[in-house]
Amino acid sequence: MKWTESLQIAIALADKHPDVDPRYVNFVDLYNWVLALPGFDDDPRHSGEKILEAIQQAWIEEAAE
Repeated sequence: MKWTESLQIAIALADKHPDVDPRYVNFVDLYNWVLALPGFDDDPRHSGEKILEAIQQAWIEEAAE
């Protein structure tokens, strides 16, 4: 997975952290959790606030379904 695959990352995070409400995850935790996902193989330096916001929003939407 790459940073730009926000939906795939969100699904993986929802599976890995089913009891977490994504609305309350801070960006430091989110960043570290993404890096720890199996299959994530992008450069850690390619992340930024907009990317983390997109991932968090996708996770929120995924959790609402």
